[in-house]
Parts: sequence; structure tokens; C-alpha cells
Amino acid sequence: MKRTTLTSGLAAALIAASACGSTAVAHEPAPVITTHKIKVRGRPLAYTAEAGRQPIRDVATGEALGHLFYVAYRAPSRDGKLRPITFIWNGGPGRSAASLHFEGAGPRRIEGATMVDNADTWLTDSDLVFVDPVATGFSRAVSLDAEKAFTSWVGDVDATTEFVRAWVLTHGAEDAPLIIAGQSYGSGRAGSVAHNLIKRGFDVRGLALISNTTGFATYPDQPLIALALHTGDYAVAALYYKRLAPQFGTTPDEARLIAEQWAREVYLPALRNLDRLDGPQRQAIASELASHIGLDPSQIDEQTLRITQSRFLGAIGGGKRLYYSDYRFEEPYTHPPLKSGVTSIRHDLGYASDLPYIDIEPIEDGFAPFGVAPGPVNSRWTHSTVHGATPEQIKGAQAEFAKLGAIGMGKYGPNLPGAAQAMALKSNLKILVAHGAYDPLGGCSMDAELGRQLPEPQRSQVTMRCYLAGHAIYRDAPARAQFANDMRALARSASGDPR
Repeated sequence: MKRTTLTSGLAAALIAASACGSTAVAHEPAPVITTHKIKVRGRPLAYTAEAGRQPIRDVATGEALGHLFYVAYRAPSRDGKLRPITFIWNGGPGRSAASLHFEGAGPRRIEGATMVDNADTWLTDSDLVFVDPVATGFSRAVSLDAEKAFTSWVGDVDATTEFVRAWVLTHGAEDAPLIIAGQSYGSGRAGSVAHNLIKRGFDVRGLALISNTTGFATYPDQPLIALALHTGDYAVAALYYKRLAPQFGTTPDEARLIAEQWAREVYLPALRNLDRLDGPQRQAIASELASHIGLDPSQIDEQTLRITQSRFLGAIGGGKRLYYSDYRFEEPYTHPPLKSGVTSIRHDLGYASDLPYIDIEPIEDGFAPFGVAPGPVNSRWTHSTVHGATPEQIKGAQAEFAKLGAIGMGKYGPNLPGAAQAMALKSNLKILVAHGAYDPLGGCSMDAELGRQLPEPQRSQVTMRCYLAGHAIYRDAPARAQFANDMRALARSASGDPR
């Protein structure tokens, strides 16, 4: 990889403003721009990398309440058309963008403990902007009190929307087609941010919901149908653990198909008529369900004929404690090390911040007044979609969510506008839903049914994809390549390329 450091017109403007005494930029270093060249499948790809922090300002005073760190990669257009810009973040809440950045989508990827050219980078077809929310990466609020404006479901969406708006305006990219991409918790953030930007007149043409489908409209009887069809997802996990008899499938696709067909023809009707089933009928259904998902019939409640996600996760591994976001691994699961990515930011990209990169470097490494470092941001997150919710309201909402036996987080307040509302506002918005087959936090069978239930024209706007991977799709090399091809296709669609 070749690298050259530049000073951009934007950086020069920021420096000049600082010299004139502008309080808004006086203490914030200018973004650093470097030039690079890699090879993608034997072909050279030249690009610039810009690393900096975008101030998020109080609209009433103009004062910055926080600064969001970003790394933007931009490449020349091959055909003279404006390249789309994809804004990317991970989830948590409380996760930086480092995982998607350095494991999946960026031009350089961590392999072992070193950085290599990424054959699966999305940069071939779209410019990329990786964004760290406040209190992750190098992003910070100006004070712990100001941080409260960023660390709720609603504040997080508002701040991320403002980041994209401000970044586009300060980079002269108002006419560029935009793609919004988020993983896990960041998927719901992505749908809401896309909706907000479309309302503000920005040309959002693509939306990638990675490992989460938050934000779609519900369909009639969805909870029961989704529960029944989830049998297909359980069957794939059971096959992995060699818990399926051959007649129930010998490949992931076959196991899913057989389980889904049984669920539609037998299981769902039984759930709908549960009160009319006698004891032998319940026993028969429980036995068939157990066979399709690799469990013993005694592990199925004959009264409800249901098994929760968390209970299945505890049962399928044969006593092993499985990792909550990938059926194939045991706890404690060790994430691939991302330290070399932060080193690359400081040295290859020239952003030599002395701040600890939260989520990868211990926050305790930095200066903590009076020796007290703040805990992880998700420990002080306000799980509410409305401003001013009380702790009692939030605690009650989370308790109700926990009763469902699901893995994830509850929240207080109505759902924020998301993917469904974004599609309603923009009929040509294309959405990619990407999920891993071994991800306990979702389900490809449930996703596929959600896609089938979408009304037209929304059904034609959405592409559902399932990869043989876990929650972090890009950690499996074949899945990473397939996922990259789907993201490149989304970018080409956004730019009007018919390929």
C-alpha cells in the first residue's frame, strides 16, 4: 500500500478559521487526508483517506456538544458519474465502526495481526464513511452532561442524522447519492437516519440493514408466524451440531426448507388451535418439533409447544454455553483483535490522536480526573425513544421485553420511524437485508417471511440475503465475499449502473 499525506482545502479552511479565533474549531485538529493505492483482485485502486472529527453543534448556540470521529475513503469516478457515498456504523449501542471497517468493508483488512489489501472492500463501487458514535472510538461529547444528548435511542438517531447532514454539506457532496448501512443495533439507527435524511431532502437511494430487521412494518399475525417459521433457523443450527436425522436435511438449505414446510403445514396450525389440542396431539407436535430442531422432546413445553430463543441456545450445544451472537462458538468468545486497525489510523492515515480508541483500547489508559474513568457507554444508555423518560418507565419496558424470552434490549416509547417510513417517502429506495444463518440474534427464515409479507411495491424494493455466517457476517471469508458483492450491487443500483 502506498501512502502520501496531503492538506486538503477543507483542512486549510479549518486551520485558517482557527487562526482567526473561531471558538467552534479552535481546539479541534483539522482532518488529515492521505493518498493510497491497493490492489483488488489484481486491479489497482487509488483512493484518498480522510480521518477527522465532525462537530455536532447545538443549533441554537452553534457550540459543539460533541465530536464524531470518522474515516472517509473516496476514489475517482471511472465514468464521470457521481459515486455514491455509503455511511457505515456498527451497533451495540456502544460499538465503534472498527469491526465493519477493518474486518469487512474498508480498503484494508486485518488478517491475523497485520493489515492487508481487502479484496472484498466496498470501495470499488462506493465511497465509504465509517462513523463512530459518541463515547466510542475517538468520538467524545464535550462533557458527561452533554453526552446525555447523544446516548438514548432518540438522541443517537438525531446526532447521527446531523453527522451525515453536516458531513455532506461541509464536503460539497449535496448531489451525491447516499447509502446508509448499519449493523445490529446500528441497523435500526440506519433506517431511522435514512428516513430523517429523506425528509430533509437528501438523495438517499440505498439502505443496508445488517444482522437486524428493525424498522419494517408488521404484518397480520406476525408474532405467531415468525415464531413458527423460526423453526427453519433452529434446524440449520441443529444440523451444524449433527443433531438432525438425515430425513430432516443434510445441507443447511435442505434443513431449512424441510423445517419451514413442516412449520407451515403442521406447526403453525397447531399453534393457532392450541386450546383445541388434546394431550396426545400436543405430545405428537412436541415430538415432531424436537426432531426438526435437534432437541429431545422433553425439552419442548407440551403446554405451549414453544421454545424461546434463549432456551434453544442453551439446549442445542449439549450443555455448552454458546456465544449469544453465533451458534457455532462457545463462551467466552474472543473477538478477532482490532488493535492493528487503530495503529493504522494513527500511522498509515496520520490521525495521531492520543485519546484511547474506546471499544479497542482501555479507556483507563487515558487521563481520568480524580482517577475515575467512565464505564462503557451502554451502561449509561437511556433505552427510550422519547425525551424525558423516567428510569421507572424504562425499567418496566425492559422487564416486559425480557418476559418474551428474546435476546436483545427493550425500550420505552413508540418505535422511531425507520425503514418502512423511509420506503414510503421514497419509492426508488433499495434495501438490502443481510443476515447470518448462525446468528441467534435474528433469523433468515423469519427474514424471508417478512419479505414475502411486504406489500407491493415495497416487496420489489427489498432484497433479503442469508449467508453461512454469524452475527458478524464478514468473519467468514466466503460470506464476506458474497456480502461484498451484494453491497456493490446496491451501490451500482444507487448510481444507476445497470450491471
